[in-house]
Amino acid sequence: MIIAIGNDHAGTQYKFEIVKQLESKGIKVINFGTDTIDSIDYPDTIHPVAKAVETGKADLGITLCGSGNGAQITANKHQGIRAALCWNNELVELARLHNNANILSIPARFVSLQQALGFVDIFINTKFEGGRHQNRIEKIPTKCC
Repeated sequence: MIIAIGNDHAGTQYKFEIVKQLESKGIKVINFGTDTIDSIDYPDTIHPVAKAVETGKADLGITLCGSGNGAQITANKHQGIRAALCWNNELVELARLHNNANILSIPARFVSLQQALGFVDIFINTKFEGGRHQNRIEKIPTKCC
């Protein structure tokens, strides 16, 4: 499995720990995020994550910013991306089970590091349920109206 990760300055410390956790499981990580706490514009690191997932260079993506909103909105501009902003375990599980989310957006300023690491485990270990949910995924327009 290959996971693309991107973050702004608010998510740097969490990113380092998430990368360690993933690599300890033998998962390859492509790091598009900043490695400093100097202020940057989150789209600069989120677009590459979404592009990697969109083109198949990565199986899944993880994004981090202060609220998670900017990262999620940015990622969802890409075709075929289903980025989910999650702040508890149940949302992470449902994002994968029902929505086949392929990018997890973590709000670094609103969850603890332990919570974020738990979200990552749930995200990578939960499989899409398919069935009636597949029909719904197929109805998400790639170009609207």
